[in-house]
Parts: sequence; structure tokens; C-alpha cells
Amino acid sequence: MKNKDLFNPERLQKASKILKAMAHPLRVAILNLLSENKKLTVTEIHQSLNIEQSTTSHHLGILKDKGVLLSERDGKNSYYFLQNSNLKHIIECLNKCTDCD
Repeated sequence: MKNKDLFNPERLQKASKILKAMAHPLRVAILNLLSENKKLTVTEIHQSLNIEQSTTSHHLGILKDKGVLLSERDGKNSYYFLQNSNLKHIIECLNKCTDCD
């Protein structure tokens, strides 16, 4: 990638939007969970993280709206997953950067 591409205003705006959407403790927890698994339902996420279903849905909606997650419907269930597998690298980096060892 060329330097001029790195400073493209549209790219920077998109990157900023994604990072802002991720910048919440519950959203980081949701993303950690989704980075380990392929696709999860709202119920699977809220039970795994022990948070209210409505809270889970709210944060999933934000992440989906900002382009971090996608969802697909299968019967009554909506499955959420990372829109871009490269987001796993950001999540891994966050985990490494916050490691207290």
C-alpha cells in the first residue's frame, strides 16, 4: 500500500468509525467472543457474557450499523459474525496491549 493511500480521507474516516464503534468494554467482549467462534446468536452471546439480552442486542446493533459485524438470518435466529476477518488482528492486538503480565 502506498503512503498516499494510508492518508486517504475516506479510508481514515472509515477506520475511525470502526474503532469508535469498538471502543466500549462490552463491545470488546462481544468481539473477543465472535473472534473465537464463527457465528453466534444474540442468545449465545448474552449467555456467554452474562449480560442482558436487550443490552447485547443494543451493542450488536451499533457494531453492525458501523460496519464491524454482519448478520444472517436462519429461521428465528440471527447469527452475528465479524464483517472482515482482518478485524481479528485488531482484537488480538488489543488483547496483547492490555495484557498485564
